[in-house]
Amino acid sequence: MIRFTLLLLGLSILITLHEFGHYITARWFKTRVEKFYLFFDFLFPFPNILPFSLFKKKIGDTEYGLGWFPFGGYVKIAGMIDESMDEEFLNSPPQPWEFRSKPAWQRLIIMLGGVIVNLILGFFIFAMLLWTNGETSIPMKNATYGFVADSLAQSIGLKTGDKLIGYNNQVVFEDASVSVVKDLLLDNASSLQIERDGQAMSLQIPESVYQSIIDGEGKVPFVKLAFPSVIDTFAPTSPLRNVLHRGDKIVFMNNTPIQYFAEIGIELNKHINEEMLVGIQRGNDTIVAKIKVPKDGLLKIQATDITEYFKTDTVSYSLLASFPAGVKHSFGILNDYVKQFRIIFVMGGWKQIGGFGTIAKVYPETWNWSAFWASTALLSLILAFMNVLPIPALDGGHALFTIYEMITGKAPSDKFLERAQMVGMVFVFSLLIYANGNDIVRFVKSLLQ
Repeated sequence: MIRFTLLLLGLSILITLHEFGHYITARWFKTRVEKFYLFFDFLFPFPNILPFSLFKKKIGDTEYGLGWFPFGGYVKIAGMIDESMDEEFLNSPPQPWEFRSKPAWQRLIIMLGGVIVNLILGFFIFAMLLWTNGETSIPMKNATYGFVADSLAQSIGLKTGDKLIGYNNQVVFEDASVSVVKDLLLDNASSLQIERDGQAMSLQIPESVYQSIIDGEGKVPFVKLAFPSVIDTFAPTSPLRNVLHRGDKIVFMNNTPIQYFAEIGIELNKHINEEMLVGIQRGNDTIVAKIKVPKDGLLKIQATDITEYFKTDTVSYSLLASFPAGVKHSFGILNDYVKQFRIIFVMGGWKQIGGFGTIAKVYPETWNWSAFWASTALLSLILAFMNVLPIPALDGGHALFTIYEMITGKAPSDKFLERAQMVGMVFVFSLLIYANGNDIVRFVKSLLQ
């Protein structure tokens, strides 16, 4: 429920500000805005089905409202073919306050207003987080215990305790606290450079490894930072809730010795829905508990703060310095997001696309405002990127037609724009159904396990 609430709050903020970007730029160019809605007041993408709003109030020329269909929002700009598919204005001559009467460059700015606001919002939030919290990292050289390698990582020659240097003999790992797997996967690394017992080595990574990671639906850790398996807190629903004390250390699971925290998850996933023995060290005593591994493979335990084991570097930012740092951080995220398209279209990643259930996992399970704003900034950048794609019904599709007009001097016909808008809306809605359908299928599978 906390995740759902934070998701709803975050999306409401993002959608409202996105639409405000269209609204304010339209106002700047003296274009009439007939509606400003958070969520749709119809069954998107069918404007004539169930057309009603939960709340609406007209102020001046604009009706402000809250729709019932929570898949987005929109502003209805006079003289523009949009989500509402209102075509009545086409039967009358263009009016000075209408979108279609404005110069192409003004129309382009109005259409990109939402994307611009989302980009600025992402930059701003990350800048404020860096100004407030700074940026803490664990230099790779300080990864004292190396990394934990699962069975897939071991198949290419990695061993638990290996230290990671870089990949492709070019890129050097700098921060041990970030996802190493993400960098390897996004850059399709062919080799991994490591250090073992003081000796440098290079391991080859076959394409099949990445395919296994993708097919694993996020359940394949590959490698994770190694640190002692000391427990700090645990949830009231943990299978070990009646046994654990703060400071306990898990030392074995069945007949497998446990040294590092990441090894716990690897062993649990081997014994889903099975009973297993867990050895817990408390001082000089060892306690053995018998549990049944839950179907989600989680003990719902949290490790001691890892900064107790590693020397960290913290960079503090002044208010002025935080803005370029926030922009740099944001472009790094956008760069990674663009790289994901290769995974989606070339490596079958489209099977793992998720909807609102997957998006909700971006948000924390507890009320953590720094994590909330970081997640919202991430989604703001993603929303900006997705909206600028040249797909009819999205801002990028409208912008594409306008750029075509600016280059050729010839505007697409109203009938063409109308049909393109409908095709785009059906495509976007179909994608929404597919993505959220994947979430539902995964949820049902988890119940049947």
